[in-house]
Amino acid sequence: MREVTPKKIREMKGKEKIAMVTAYDYPSALIADKAGMDIIFIGDSLGMVVYGEPNTLNVSMEQMVFHTRAVAKAVKRALVLADMPFGSYEIDTDEGLRNAVRLIQAGADAVKIEGGHDHRKLVRKLVRMGIPVMGHTGLTPQRYLRLGGYRLMGETEEEIEEILRDARALEKAGAFAVVLEFTLADVAKLVTEEISIPTIGIGSGPWVDGQVLVWHDLLGIYEDVPPFVKKYADIGGMMRLALESYREEVKDGGFPAKEHYWEFLDKDDFRRKAQKALERLEDD
Repeated sequence: MREVTPKKIREMKGKEKIAMVTAYDYPSALIADKAGMDIIFIGDSLGMVVYGEPNTLNVSMEQMVFHTRAVAKAVKRALVLADMPFGSYEIDTDEGLRNAVRLIQAGADAVKIEGGHDHRKLVRKLVRMGIPVMGHTGLTPQRYLRLGGYRLMGETEEEIEEILRDARALEKAGAFAVVLEFTLADVAKLVTEEISIPTIGIGSGPWVDGQVLVWHDLLGIYEDVPPFVKKYADIGGMMRLALESYREEVKDGGFPAKEHYWEFLDKDDFRRKAQKALERLEDD
């Protein structure tokens, strides 16, 4: 069992902020774990940042299992959390149970489900089966068509009520935490105060129990990022400069330099061996 468990995450509420980041492959997860992240999250955001999709709706269970397995192999300390993709749990509860089991068997320690009140029965069943669940309310990207796009949530009484209802339903169903995405900070603060399980914000202000960002966004791999993201590096720019330098050195013969290759020290020995090899080829 990894050092960070759902129980430990739950106990961090009000005591220590929770640091969560996405990762989708072995090397990224290895770095994130060594950096001391509490939760490493295989999000369905991989559809957009890894596969170039315009949204998360086309992500399959096969993709989630594949990437979960790669991440799980790298992580020794952090809790490994895997997303339930669109269509993997909404249609049938039994199918949701089967798909959650697939992610756990791939190496996840817990699963995340978008929505709250609508899926409280599934959450309750998963928890009773022994599968820890993190919920997700506020902006739920899998429902962006209904929401009218990726927009700030919590501006109306109805939206505040829905977010609170989701959070309370998740708490009651046994979820160990809930993500609040792109929600007005005042609303996120209210939810955090109203429930006993941790809230993890993304674009939802400082008054939550933790934060999550997408790997590619915080590292600056892409130029365009959501408005709530802080870029902690310009890895994309650094990668481009490195590749440009490599291309230029290949073109002008600067690479490989002497220290990058090996040759026969005894040229006469090389000529003898090469001549014999050529003769044998001619005999064939």
